[in-house]
Amino acid sequence: MMQDSFDVTTIIFLALAVFVIWRLRSVLGQKTGAERSPFRPVERNRTEPPAGRAESDNVVRLPGADRPQAAAPAAAPVRDWRGIAEPGSPVASGLEQVLQLEPNFDPRGFVEGAKQAYEAIVLAFNKGDRKTLRSLLSREVAEGFERAISEREQRKETSEATFVSIDKAEIVAVDVKNRMAQITVRFLSSLITATRDADGKVIDGSAEAVVEVPDVWTFARTLGSRDPNWQLVATEAGS
Repeated sequence: MMQDSFDVTTIIFLALAVFVIWRLRSVLGQKTGAERSPFRPVERNRTEPPAGRAESDNVVRLPGADRPQAAAPAAAPVRDWRGIAEPGSPVASGLEQVLQLEPNFDPRGFVEGAKQAYEAIVLAFNKGDRKTLRSLLSREVAEGFERAISEREQRKETSEATFVSIDKAEIVAVDVKNRMAQITVRFLSSLITATRDADGKVIDGSAEAVVEVPDVWTFARTLGSRDPNWQLVATEAGS
């Protein structure tokens, strides 16, 4: 009888022990999310690697390597001054100044425009066309031309001019100050010119002979202004 009682009691205690051990394992065996990884210790002050770089990147960054690198200075443009100015000459340097303030400036186009203006002004002067002169000349030069026309009219004289050709037009000086550019052009033209008195008699020049006429004219314009026209600001006889 005692043996049966012992066996029953033993079985009950063993069952309780198994139950307690199972409960302990069920609780202690749960993960809470705060466990350390068995492969990586807790890391402190860790920053994520820059995008595009692997964590195994072991390139040593020199001081200042992350700073923006200064762009290499752009090479000065090589200008084709053939037929306009000798490279490195004062005229070429002056044209560079003009281009810095007005990049669309075309020296060759300017020379062609100067030739057209030269012919238009000479013909307008001989015809006494004051309106055309005022549109192409500065106020001071226009006043001088108009005085000469008025004096000619008072003497009842007339002037004639026929262009045969403009044989040369070259830039001889360029000056830029406070955005005001002055470009001096030397012209050599072939003309037929004559001045007649009140009776129509030729008193100066020739109605048939072609003569070479040298002139040195200076044109000016404020660079960057909306008005694209250059005005004649000075004249002198060429040589």
